[in-house]
Amino acid sequence: MCGIGGHLGRPVEPHVRGRMLGALSNRGPDAQRIMTFDAHGARLPDNAIAGTALVHARLSIIDPRPVADQPMASADGRVWLCYNGEVYGWEDEAKRLAGRGASFRTHCDTEFILHAYDAYGIEGLLERLVGMFAFVLVDFRERRVHLVRDRLGKKPLVYARTRDGVAFGSTVRSVLPWLPASMRAFSATSIDAFLAHRYVPAPRTIFETIERLPNGHRAECALDGSDFTVRRYWMPRPVRRDDMSALFDDAVRKRLVSDRPLGLFLSSCVYSSAFFSRFSALRHSFCSFSAAFPGSSLDESDEAAQTARALDLPNERIVIPTSIRDDFERIIAALDEPFADPSAFPTWYLAREAVRQIVVVLGGDGGDELFAGYKRIATHARSSWRDRAHLPRVIVPDLNPKGWRKAIGELGTTWEDAYALRFSGLTPNQRAWLQPAMTSLPTHYWRTPDDVPQGTAIDRLLRWDFSNYLPEYVLRKADLCTMAHGLELRAPLLDHRFVEAVLALPARERYTRPPKRYLAQLAPELDRLGVFARKKRGFNPPLSDWLRHDLADRVQGAAASLASVTHGQLDRERIAAMTAAYATTPALAEQVLSLVMLDESLRQLRCEAAHVA
Repeated sequence: MCGIGGHLGRPVEPHVRGRMLGALSNRGPDAQRIMTFDAHGARLPDNAIAGTALVHARLSIIDPRPVADQPMASADGRVWLCYNGEVYGWEDEAKRLAGRGASFRTHCDTEFILHAYDAYGIEGLLERLVGMFAFVLVDFRERRVHLVRDRLGKKPLVYARTRDGVAFGSTVRSVLPWLPASMRAFSATSIDAFLAHRYVPAPRTIFETIERLPNGHRAECALDGSDFTVRRYWMPRPVRRDDMSALFDDAVRKRLVSDRPLGLFLSSCVYSSAFFSRFSALRHSFCSFSAAFPGSSLDESDEAAQTARALDLPNERIVIPTSIRDDFERIIAALDEPFADPSAFPTWYLAREAVRQIVVVLGGDGGDELFAGYKRIATHARSSWRDRAHLPRVIVPDLNPKGWRKAIGELGTTWEDAYALRFSGLTPNQRAWLQPAMTSLPTHYWRTPDDVPQGTAIDRLLRWDFSNYLPEYVLRKADLCTMAHGLELRAPLLDHRFVEAVLALPARERYTRPPKRYLAQLAPELDRLGVFARKKRGFNPPLSDWLRHDLADRVQGAAASLASVTHGQLDRERIAAMTAAYATTPALAEQVLSLVMLDESLRQLRCEAAHVA
């Protein structure tokens, strides 16, 4: 797990690469290197003005020796890899490559990727990768560059293109130093997209000139950044398997391989309990960490501890702070660009404490998308009868988050498009009200799934989650909040082989009541633990207390600040009216928090953008 960056094309001063690396330092505290090259692939001094460079900050998990540091070269020095992630179960294929003459100096997956690329090319390589990854391969032999993001979107990769080059990185802030000062403007469309979703969906970022590579996609270009193309290399397809229990155990077992201390985020939910129970069955014992919210109805740490005791496995209760005043700016910076999931705060704190003891952690991300665990899915599925039938679309500018205007807005779009409104930031009416000069606001900015809609109503809705909510909200938050502390998070449920097998299950097995009952077939201990009887809880903090106390000054100042930083796109008087209305309309809490987080994020990014490279 690491931070990656680099650039192609126009010559760049060394201090620019230094700033790119600095933006990645938290992601890779163990080793940091910059490699520069001339147009033919020959190494240049670190302080050279160079057009081609790779930047890497390493969090060493497998083979922590310096020989395994990156960027790493192929045996002939003509292919270079800059890689973030973890590939599992590659060892058998490495033995086959060794039998064909490949020589391995390390026992890490980085070197395996280079040898597999040499043997099979980019398409053959990707077919053989199981895990999470974002990487850039610079092939000086073919004079081509490959940018790749993993199938489900666990690892991030963004890039910027100009007429004379390309830059790329794990984060928006790592690419920003490379951009000319004149190309560092915020995108008005992306600001509206953030208001709609509480994050900026791929392929957009908050900047006009920086894009996000979607999950399951790869890009390719020439060494100078020209001839840039993006294509999809994987889509979730059902693959029937008769060995689901063995496949589940294999997904868990492969993610227990680490040369550094490993643990588990354990809540009271089914998903983390499922593979935690398999630790015991597989004869592994690791410490688990559970978030605690003392005195809150959201606190499930006692139930998590009960699960751990029943399995005779250790558990540590981490109390989440009730005040965020001192850490607010740091957390916003860790989120890279505007991102307003309230659960990011407890996730950040949980990771901060866990990393004192471990470097790798397993989490239960992806289960609700696989087994339709969210309440909104069943709720929306009940209205599938209307399908594409809808009223004429009408937007009535209004600050109220609920009521007849919201209902009319939902009925003014197709059933599938309306699903995006089930988990949105501000309604289209609220967005129109806050941005009076904006016209033709779309219902949402989610990417339309590439596959043809088929199956049950729930199947059709989950296509949208796999294309949008899972990679760009759930997994982006998980990556940013853990890597802010140099902690690698692994998600066994999102092994792509297991995902494909779950997609092939009959609806009666996959979509149960209560949800997730299918997992009892894979982890029989779950029934004994009583997890299916537990009520699903969120991971949300005490927003009202924060807004009244820790963030009160920011709430008061948001109107003037946001109107300034967005150059009037957000209307000052209307923001002030919305924040004032919160005093009598508690339902506005998450919207007001979104505005406060947007304000701080944009102000931080404006300061960084003003630093002319």
